[in-house]
Amino acid sequence: MRRRDLLKMTALAPCVPLIRGVRAASPASIGGAPRRRARATDKEWPGEESWKRLNEAVGGNLIPVNFPLSVLKTAPDNAAAKRLQKEIRNPYWIADQPGLTQTLGWVDAWATQPSVYAVAARNASDIAAAVNFARDNNLRLVVKGRGHSYLGASNAPDSLMIWTRHMTDIEVHAAFVPQGCQGKIAPQPAVTMGAGTHWMQAYQAVTTQGGRYVQGGGCTTVGVAGLILGGGFGSFSKRYGTAAGSLLEAEVVTADGQVRITNACMNPDLFWALKGGGGGTFGVVSKLTVRTHGLPEYFGNTSFQVKARSDETYRSLLRAFVSFYAEHLFNQHWGEQAKVRRENILEINMVSQGLDREQSQRVWQPFLNWVKQSPSGYSISGPAGPIITGFPARRMWDAQWLGEHWPEVVWPRNGNPLPAIWDDIIVHVMHEPQFKRDERSGSAPSDVWWSGDGGQVGWYIWGYESLWLPASLLASDSRMRLADALFAGSRHADIELHFNKGLAGAPPDAIAAAEDTAMNPAVLTAFALAIVADGQGPAYPGIPGHEPDVLKGRAAAKAIDQCVRQLRAVAGPSGSYVNETNYFEKEWQQTFWGDNYLRLTQIKQKYDPEGLFFVHNGVGSEEWSADGFTRP
Repeated sequence: MRRRDLLKMTALAPCVPLIRGVRAASPASIGGAPRRRARATDKEWPGEESWKRLNEAVGGNLIPVNFPLSVLKTAPDNAAAKRLQKEIRNPYWIADQPGLTQTLGWVDAWATQPSVYAVAARNASDIAAAVNFARDNNLRLVVKGRGHSYLGASNAPDSLMIWTRHMTDIEVHAAFVPQGCQGKIAPQPAVTMGAGTHWMQAYQAVTTQGGRYVQGGGCTTVGVAGLILGGGFGSFSKRYGTAAGSLLEAEVVTADGQVRITNACMNPDLFWALKGGGGGTFGVVSKLTVRTHGLPEYFGNTSFQVKARSDETYRSLLRAFVSFYAEHLFNQHWGEQAKVRRENILEINMVSQGLDREQSQRVWQPFLNWVKQSPSGYSISGPAGPIITGFPARRMWDAQWLGEHWPEVVWPRNGNPLPAIWDDIIVHVMHEPQFKRDERSGSAPSDVWWSGDGGQVGWYIWGYESLWLPASLLASDSRMRLADALFAGSRHADIELHFNKGLAGAPPDAIAAAEDTAMNPAVLTAFALAIVADGQGPAYPGIPGHEPDVLKGRAAAKAIDQCVRQLRAVAGPSGSYVNETNYFEKEWQQTFWGDNYLRLTQIKQKYDPEGLFFVHNGVGSEEWSADGFTRP
């Protein structure tokens, strides 16, 4: 279905002056006192009649926000509490709760807290009404789509929430031209998505049904808006670049309540800022249009673990793998992860594009031969050895097809029966190919998420760091230093190397598109993003039996810091990725955006001079207190 935004905006236009006219007495300074936003306990907080008029302006979609976790404190033994403990591990259920976020908090940093009210927006005019109301009544405003922010951007107490969860319309275009760009930009295939769309919905429409590719997130339940606004990497970014680099146009509501179209020809400065300048900072995006790409014939997966028998053999293994990566995998075909674990285990879970199973096997064979023939001795886990697959790319996000064909994908029969060793594997593992389902009634068959992302569902973070690893470390005279730094870091914590989150090795068109975004330019010359993180399963402060382990969390954070120090010693001040980073980053302006930060602050001042939009460590946030309520 397509929304008729213009008609809806016209119908609601008479309501907007009513909302803008409900202006509370400003708690701004008298005699130099700091300005602060109104809290729910303040006399300046809007009265019942004001909220009633806002509800009328948004078509009855203003809702009070409750806190689902409170049942664990008030009635921990009833059926609702038991149901919650099951559903809190389901990202689709969490996304349906305006009072929850997928990350529940961070030790010594923040904990998810519900807004007082939420506007369950259905279109840009709903968003504009909420923006006007928040501005005129001096309220703390938050924006939530799917609630995946590690830094807590989509929650705040005493706030009004703009909830875009239900804005999920998708329209696929065969030949899209941004508004105002006729004759300047050639038509190209694209897809327009509402701000509440998540990437599994996008992949279903573009890839499973349409036979093309859209550069989105690897985690299927992440929202399209938050990912793109932060830059946006997916499993195949080594080929297709960042999601922000594919953005063609965005509809956004700015702090003055105006609905603006942004693209290369209209409001181009704001358009540039939206491409990686951070979510919740420059306005509220209502829809986005991104280019789509031709689909390769094959996607694939390679998974195995190698266990070293001693520290020295582990160091040798890491040196061999770094060289192997530089010589065989450092190209547009390979993405995703290698994990360097403390237990002297190298864990490979990488994806490929454009290679069939036999081609991928040939790529990996030299490394596997080295492992098997090494006199030092290593063991490769799994009764059937490495899993190397290649399957039709169109089926990558087709859960039904994968569920039916996964054993054949892993071990093509070619007319022969499967080896007996596979009997138990197929029964216990391969009929459910690495994903979990939303089992609630009414859920769609495509409502699945990768098992590897399950640890982030309802988690409470202990510590998190990321840094770009420059491609210069893959030079022949630097590989040993990199491998030794990985070994030294792994003595403290596990290290994940996300090869798809560095664009060195990508084709020129992908790099050029990313260069025209607000992201830290370090991404252009990085071969990977190193991530070191730890946390625990569903937990929340103040709920007996479910509280975070603060002491263990602080110890983990210290170990993460010690680990990353080893990597920084060889990588230098390379920067970090704003969507996946440290809450306590001290020099975040330079770390997240590099030399682009000055330009971003100028755009922020132009479109949001009063700082209505605030997120932790977002552009302009240094002008506010840590909670976003007080400005000196």
